[in-house]
Amino acid sequence: MYQKSILDNGIRVVSEAIPHVKSVSIGVWVNTGSRNEREDEHGVSHFLEHMVFKGTVRRTARDIAIEIDSIGGELNAFTSRENTAYYVKVLDEHLPVAVDLLSDIVLHSTLNPDDIATERKVILEEIKMVEDTPDDFIHDLFTDATWGGNPLGRSILGTHQSVGALNRDNLTTYIERRYLPEEIVISVAGNIDHVFVMNLLQRTFGRLERKGSIAPLTPPRFTASVLCKEKKLEQVQICMGAEGLSQVHEDRYAAYVLNAVLGSSMSSRLFQEIREQRGLAYSIYSYLQAARDAGVFAVYAGTSPDTAGSVIELTMDEIGRIRETPLTPSELQKAKDQIKGNLMLSLESTQSRMSQLAKQELYFGRYFPLEEILREIDAVTAEKVLGIASSIFKKGGMSLATLGPVTEKDLPLERLNG
Repeated sequence: MYQKSILDNGIRVVSEAIPHVKSVSIGVWVNTGSRNEREDEHGVSHFLEHMVFKGTVRRTARDIAIEIDSIGGELNAFTSRENTAYYVKVLDEHLPVAVDLLSDIVLHSTLNPDDIATERKVILEEIKMVEDTPDDFIHDLFTDATWGGNPLGRSILGTHQSVGALNRDNLTTYIERRYLPEEIVISVAGNIDHVFVMNLLQRTFGRLERKGSIAPLTPPRFTASVLCKEKKLEQVQICMGAEGLSQVHEDRYAAYVLNAVLGSSMSSRLFQEIREQRGLAYSIYSYLQAARDAGVFAVYAGTSPDTAGSVIELTMDEIGRIRETPLTPSELQKAKDQIKGNLMLSLESTQSRMSQLAKQELYFGRYFPLEEILREIDAVTAEKVLGIASSIFKKGGMSLATLGPVTEKDLPLERLNG
């Protein structure tokens, strides 16, 4: 059963009771991420996510690790372009410990300067690791090329220069500006009682008193651009795409179906044509990158330098077909069944349910019952998918980024306009 309440200070609490499980997942989601950072604090969201685990007034970093391990729980966090989340998964009997621990690290981190200096080294190594992982780094290059000039296009980790310049004042200033009660959603899913949860949260997170105002975001403008970064690699990493739909767009379900058919699974058109039939890539897939007010529909592939042009041409061939010819009834139904199956299987996890509850509240301010989501998926028609494909993949609206031993003259760039 879903319930929503608001703590006295304005923090929203959403929960779903699942009596037949023994676990509880609880997450503190802050409505802030790398796109909310100022120029001189690039990477601060992710840096702060690291720092909360380094110690509080009551616990050292070692104490935090020992305490969560002693109850068999999982404690972690992540930063995205629009959100920062801190979450715990424990047995239901350990929920009070989980809330106490979570509130302590989020609200009472000491941000010790010595720990900041140490963790800076860790994050700089993380940045190097991504830069040395071509199939990760290509996505940052593509996003920067596509949304260049807008904070949404910057990397989440920051750069060597920006992270090297961050200090304790940057962290505390960012917390005071962005970690406001009205910008926080606490999501709980599992074997819980909502009233009991609210009592625990009111005594901990309910004590947060912080005032401020949030400046409106500047929506990014999609730029159809080409970026070829030469690097000595065995493969060429390719990322290409077009302006997609936002996280809250009313046609998002049709976009999910389009993605499933084009490239998000082993039975998709791109996978079958480029990998299975022609053997030109080990990995090829499409994906949706959606923000509150913008989106990108992208395709990734890793291939040999001498076949990079063929992969781009074949991808554009498939895009041309999907924007010009309606899906067959069979293909449409298979895509819907795939999406629904993936969704329902994911909801067997309390952690997935917790995440879904939080995202629904952050982006829509409401709860979507599973039955409603399934109805929306079933309501997608072949005509709607064709319309979305034609709108997204309009001529002249494709962007491309490559990483590897190729240059623009080696690629059929004219196909991006066709």
